[in-house]
Amino acid sequence: MSSTPQPGTSESAHEEEEPWLSSDEVAKLWPVRKDWLPGVARRADVRVRTYGGASRGTWGAEPTFHSFHPGDVRRAAPAIAEGRVGIPSKWRTDTPDGRRTEFWGNLTARVAGTLMLLALLGGVLLILGTGVFLLTVE
Repeated sequence: MSSTPQPGTSESAHEEEEPWLSSDEVAKLWPVRKDWLPGVARRADVRVRTYGGASRGTWGAEPTFHSFHPGDVRRAAPAIAEGRVGIPSKWRTDTPDGRRTEFWGNLTARVAGTLMLLALLGGVLLILGTGVFLLTVE
């Protein structure tokens, strides 16, 4: 993220500028799931800086990070909390749909992670068992 001022901005205005907020900081202020913060920011007219996300060719892309303008975030917080910004209920953390979606997403990730660890452990045990069998056979 570049910290250079916009053309035509005086130096004193740039020095007094508040640092932009990270996704973690905005997630504490808005009742919105972290994945959907950029979409909600667009709907609430909050300025967002996006950086990262460059292509890595066959390996996908770099992670994308977002920074949010602090004044815009504070201005939009009451409207988002009161539901005056059109946000799908699954994006919010204060609705039954949002909590259910987050629960099932977390559960799915944990089950998938556990299954991957079990598969890895099974593979290691299979290789060790094969090695022991081959060493004991005459």
